[in-house]
Amino acid sequence: MPTSRNAETKENAAPLTRRSLFELAGLAVAATAISPALATEKPFRSSVPPAKPPADTVGSVMTTLSTYMSEAGAKALPDDVAEKTKQHILDTFAAMISGSELPPGRAALGFAKEYGGKEVATVVASNTLCGALEAAMVNGVTAHSDETDDSNGPSHSHPGCAVVPAALAAGERFGISGSQFLRAVALGYDVGCRFTITLGGQRYENESHFSTHSIATIFGAAAAAGSGASLNAAQMRLLLGYAAQQCSGLTSWRRDSEHMQKAFVFGGMTARSGLTSALVVHAGWTGVEDILTGTDNFFEAFNQRADSAGLVDQLGERYEVSRTDIKKWTVGSPIQAVLDAMVILLERHHYDAGQVKQVTVRLAPPEATTVNNREMPDICAQHMTAVMLLDKTVTFRSAHDQARMKDPATLRERAKVQLIPDEALSRFLPTRAARVEITLIDGTQLSEEVDAVRGTAKNPMSHDEVIAKVRDLVTPVQGEAKCSDLIEKILKIENVKDIREIRPALQRK
Repeated sequence: MPTSRNAETKENAAPLTRRSLFELAGLAVAATAISPALATEKPFRSSVPPAKPPADTVGSVMTTLSTYMSEAGAKALPDDVAEKTKQHILDTFAAMISGSELPPGRAALGFAKEYGGKEVATVVASNTLCGALEAAMVNGVTAHSDETDDSNGPSHSHPGCAVVPAALAAGERFGISGSQFLRAVALGYDVGCRFTITLGGQRYENESHFSTHSIATIFGAAAAAGSGASLNAAQMRLLLGYAAQQCSGLTSWRRDSEHMQKAFVFGGMTARSGLTSALVVHAGWTGVEDILTGTDNFFEAFNQRADSAGLVDQLGERYEVSRTDIKKWTVGSPIQAVLDAMVILLERHHYDAGQVKQVTVRLAPPEATTVNNREMPDICAQHMTAVMLLDKTVTFRSAHDQARMKDPATLRERAKVQLIPDEALSRFLPTRAARVEITLIDGTQLSEEVDAVRGTAKNPMSHDEVIAKVRDLVTPVQGEAKCSDLIEKILKIENVKDIREIRPALQRK
């Protein structure tokens, strides 16, 4: 069980128990009963000055990590990693643009207009320019207005929705080149994902109730923004300290029925906070040199069992952007395998919804909990299964048609769907997996198990598939010409001398 913030802070200190907590509460109540005369006396001040804390030392992990981070902006990426990073940038911008028309996106754009700040950075899918911090937050929210954006299984996070907005805002603030922007984004994936991989990924989130989706993304956003600000190694160490101090986010986002707070936790809050870390350090703020070691360090607070060496494991060899999924289906990640399995069965057996008697969907227990009878169509496994039965495909529009959740025809198909948590599928975690079993009215039994979802590292989408997804999401909002311009600029990002040159392709037509 990962250690929480209630961990011991001194060697041999007694652990906090319910009894000791009640005793402390009693002391607090008693303190309020102190006579007014005593309460007005001057507080006691010792004549002995407090001991000066020992000078901060920098451990080997922090040295390796901060050096890598400071040099990443000037190092070319391998060709395949550069191509993959471009695809994720496009996919994230597409999520921002399509998400701008959903409730969280509309709320975010409204916030930008009211609290815009200095006109420095682009608010995607609008004509608004505002301060870098506001732009990062708003673009982070629109990027995760729904489940369109990318996801990294090992870290149990959605890196793009925070990393790309933070890199863009920092890039516009400092006028960086397209190549530096590309490398900053790749660095954000590498650093952010490694933090929650090291903590324990999905298991850590389930046991601790801290959100890996906010821990990974704040460090990712900070790293990307720090690279955009061209921070040196010493400054990168301070940046990580400020990011750690801002780590927050509880898994209570699962109770958000409108995706609003979830969008803030996953993308908006972390993009803003990561960028803040970079900007204050760039402005000359000082702080703790190594938040990874020493008294009250990051791992003591979040998971004492974690080995910090995981942060530099294969750094520069294993690129996390290459292990991050681009979703073929614009629905919650656990539903991806369900829809893949249904498409396979449809292609093999060519049945219609009217021929189906029952559909049994099996998912690993944590995945089943996430998508079981949710209020939002794109995160409801039963509803999306029904839509697939009727339409034989799922589009962005059908996945976000709230009214259809009450449509009689859809409800008839949904009544056929049974979702079963299946512990046997947990062996695939963090890989998404599902088993779909269909019984036809004539008694025919069909089944398909998928553990290599389309869009994952094991079964990646082709270049053309990614571009087709981007066009499907962007064209209805921005128009075909702006969509084509955006695709061309990102695919040739190395030719962009100043990242602000891509602004017209991101703004509302």
